[in-house]
Amino acid sequence: MEEKETSTTERSYKERQKEDLVSQLIKNSGQFMLTESPYQHRIHLLNIIGEIEGHECLPSNTKTTKYEHVLPVLAEIEDNRQIDGMLILLNTVGGDVEAGLAMAEMISSIHKPVVTLVLGGGHSIGVPLAVSGDYSFIVPTATMVVHPIRMNGTVIGVKQNYEYIERMQDRIIAFTVSHSDIEEGRLRKIMMNNEQLVKDIGSMLVGKEAVSEGLIDAVGGIHEAMEYLHHLIEEKK
Repeated sequence: MEEKETSTTERSYKERQKEDLVSQLIKNSGQFMLTESPYQHRIHLLNIIGEIEGHECLPSNTKTTKYEHVLPVLAEIEDNRQIDGMLILLNTVGGDVEAGLAMAEMISSIHKPVVTLVLGGGHSIGVPLAVSGDYSFIVPTATMVVHPIRMNGTVIGVKQNYEYIERMQDRIIAFTVSHSDIEEGRLRKIMMNNEQLVKDIGSMLVGKEAVSEGLIDAVGGIHEAMEYLHHLIEEKK
């Protein structure tokens, strides 16, 4: 009897440890492993929220996704045989262009099925992140703001700087076009629109508008995203 009680206590302790670990993982990096589906697939859930933090630290009261946290996780997902796929939830205002593009490139190179879901917003550098998976969804009320690169701080107005910004813009456009169904000319037109946003150049696409333009594959929520990811995993197996 005493041995049975000890075994139950140890199991309860291990369960609490597991719960604490999961809680810390969600709190620190917005990540979680989904393992309880009827398909018996192991899916890594990754949140990309707030502002993408790059080489400079943002204020402590700003919600951020730190690229130095995300990149090692993406490498682990690629290398871990026990992980079958990845679901990415996006609600981001954009942020550091280099960091965001690096994350998008890594996501797109993962050989396991990846589905993205835009919730709330997928703005600026969030656009290439939203299209970096194998299939993308957007909820009906979510928005995507597509605009040219913005530079913060003092910018020296010389030819070399303008050329650098233009080449960076071309990199973002090339990535977005190659991972979605939108044509380059149409994306540039949307990006340079000066009739929609009051204080900026660009366009805001809401839900099905992002789908009709070819940026996002389908309108849907968490159910549709999960079901399609399970479908991709089964197809790959």
